[in-house]
Amino acid sequence: MSTANALVISDLNVRYGHVQALSGLSLSVGEGEIVAVLGNNGAGKTTTLATVSGVVRAVGGRVTAFGKDITNGKPWDIVGAGIVHVPEGRRIFSRLSVHENLQMGGYLVGDRAAIARRTRRVYELFPRLGERRKQEGGTLSGGEQQMLAVGRALIAEPRLMMLDEPSMGLAPLVVKDIMGVIKAINETGTSVLLVEQNARAALAIADRAYVIETGTVALSGRAADLATDSRVVDAYLGA
Repeated sequence: MSTANALVISDLNVRYGHVQALSGLSLSVGEGEIVAVLGNNGAGKTTTLATVSGVVRAVGGRVTAFGKDITNGKPWDIVGAGIVHVPEGRRIFSRLSVHENLQMGGYLVGDRAAIARRTRRVYELFPRLGERRKQEGGTLSGGEQQMLAVGRALIAEPRLMMLDEPSMGLAPLVVKDIMGVIKAINETGTSVLLVEQNARAALAIADRAYVIETGTVALSGRAADLATDSRVVDAYLGA
């Protein structure tokens, strides 16, 4: 694993009006790592990803990706820098076919041959999407829609993929499949920042993890260590 960083968030501060959403939050993702971010609803997990993506503006702090300052950059420039965000709730185009959804992931690529090659790779990774390529996205199951959201992100061939609650609302066997795919994507060299409420599933595939409480990092360390930390077990894993 490389010692270089794919992402460094330093002392990040974000406000929604008078509400402080992030307060001096700092974390990093090394190149080739899977880093999990855990926390309860409202802790600031989604805000963290949205700020990196340029969707939410920071009022203080710095975000650096692959050595370049991207703080408050335009969302399309951040995608162009190799960072792709798979949002909570899938956000697929329900009236477009599976294949059309995937093509939308290549809107900044410009190379039709590259898009075609990457689309074939997605169908290899998710055979069910290949079987349903002409089907409207909105008619897919929840698990298939999540696969489609991840597949669409892969068309951009990201260096860093950020996923927000990919297991939400999915059956345990489907969660296992999704986590296995995230691990497989990482093994091809893509760094991963994984926001998850399913702490057990996230810690099983992550290298390191952070626990966020009220907009700041409360705990951090190796995923295997946090999985046995009594504070994490009591709060997120159960007895």
